[in-house]
Amino acid sequence: MRAVDIIIKKRDRQELSEGEIRYFVEGFTRGDIPDYQAAAWAMAVLLNGMTTQETTYLTLAMAQSGKILDLSSAVRLAVDKHSTGGVGDKTTLVVEPVVAACGLPVGKMSGRGLGFSGGTLDKLESIPGCRVNLSMDEFLDQLKNEGLVLIGQNDDLAPADGKFYALRDVTGTVQSIPLIASSIMSKKLAAGAQAILLDVKVGLGAFMQTLEEARQLARLMVDIASLANRKATALISDMHQPLGQAVGNSLEVCEAIETLHGGGPDDFREHCLMVSAHLLILGEFARDENHGLELARRALDGGKAWEKFRALVRAQGGDLTVIDNPNLLPKAQFVEEVFSPGSGWLSQVNAKEVGETSVLLGAGRAKKGDPIDHSVGIIVHHKVGEKVSTGTPLFSIHANRKDLLPAAKEKLLSGVKVSPEPVEPLPLFYDVIR
Repeated sequence: MRAVDIIIKKRDRQELSEGEIRYFVEGFTRGDIPDYQAAAWAMAVLLNGMTTQETTYLTLAMAQSGKILDLSSAVRLAVDKHSTGGVGDKTTLVVEPVVAACGLPVGKMSGRGLGFSGGTLDKLESIPGCRVNLSMDEFLDQLKNEGLVLIGQNDDLAPADGKFYALRDVTGTVQSIPLIASSIMSKKLAAGAQAILLDVKVGLGAFMQTLEEARQLARLMVDIASLANRKATALISDMHQPLGQAVGNSLEVCEAIETLHGGGPDDFREHCLMVSAHLLILGEFARDENHGLELARRALDGGKAWEKFRALVRAQGGDLTVIDNPNLLPKAQFVEEVFSPGSGWLSQVNAKEVGETSVLLGAGRAKKGDPIDHSVGIIVHHKVGEKVSTGTPLFSIHANRKDLLPAAKEKLLSGVKVSPEPVEPLPLFYDVIR
């Protein structure tokens, strides 16, 4: 078998066999197949696509390129969730405790923010002392003892994905839906969860810009899970505007804590409840969506989810006095408001512009390894469909550098549109794919 023959076959729109895909993935991971051949193959996949079966073979080959966790030694069933990225998406910090409070274990490996999309690990590390680099033994022990754990992706899991992702990033092949699906699902399969909830974002602040693309990706990932003998559900959710109000690490932790105490922005609370409900269905703790929502609301409003969050932070070394008094979380030196330039109804609050502004302030990273400032970010005061007047505060910028404020204000306002006519609010969710 030769790598060039596999490249030619995909170039000519032919379906690759399991053996050919495994040969290519293993050879590239070992270093036997050079970058230039892997780049040619990735471009052929981008241009010509893959069948669901091919994509499943690719996913399994990447998952099996490293260790595959067996969570059965810790729990009978564990669930996981994955978001395709978003602005203000601190959902995991609420959903994981809610689901665990219902008795369903959640073992989650999350990522760091890259580009304008925030990372769950960066948010959690806003809490002094909180560790996200647990060993696999610690991961399993905490899952067994506490019923929830939230750590960074282990380098031993799906190492092929790391190599392919780095290559795709510099060869213009990131946008291939089969390559996106196999990247996400290989890590989820390797992490050991038997049931997976996929939160696929669509909109201005998402990788998938159209509903058609989002549905295609969601359907493919659900089908991969099925072919790999795992359960999965995909929710397609809105990311035209930020989720909730807070964008920025410690600001988002504060909002998550507020929500865990029964408050928080309505859109964020309802989003978390819906994701929790579908996780409970996947884990066979809920009969249907309404039953799942009822269980999730009870855990959230009754305080059990908050206690689970405290247990998570305590188990991972975080300072409980800080989350019990969120005013102790990192705070920016300067807070300045951005006002509406006109009167009418908001027709756009561009999530991408808000996310990129948070990166400008230092809340995110332009490239892997960049340091971040946990204290800076943006509070979004109004959503699409709301009526505003000239001078209404639209945003509050939290910054540690005064010289960045003018550019931040300009960028935020460039993403705002005000209509003279009433505008319908955006939906939270567009579809459910099982």
